Amino acid sequence: MKKIDHVAIQVNDIDESVKFYVNRFGCEIIHQDDTWAFLQFENIKLALVIEDEHPYHIAFETGEWIFGAVEHRDGSVSRYDEDPSGNAIELIRYKNA
Repeated sequence: MKKIDHVAIQVNDIDESVKFYVNRFGCEIIHQDDTWAFLQFENIKLALVIEDEHPYHIAFETGEWIFGAVEHRDGSVSRYDEDPSGNAIELIRYKNA
């Protein structure tokens, strides 16, 4: 079974965008650096990315093994792919899944 884990959108300035979403919607910051931020809302996560650093995409969490996945610093593994229209999708599995 897969569920939508997060959506990644492109922003011009990470810090400015984090402040906007935190102040406007009261979300929590999971991670933030100069190239991306990860925000937790009640029902979904939002990734803020800058151009040429991380692709904007929609991510689906899966408990299944992901062929060709790359391990991330938080222990999750993921792989990027494209839908038939060329939209970036990410399959992600967290270490406790």
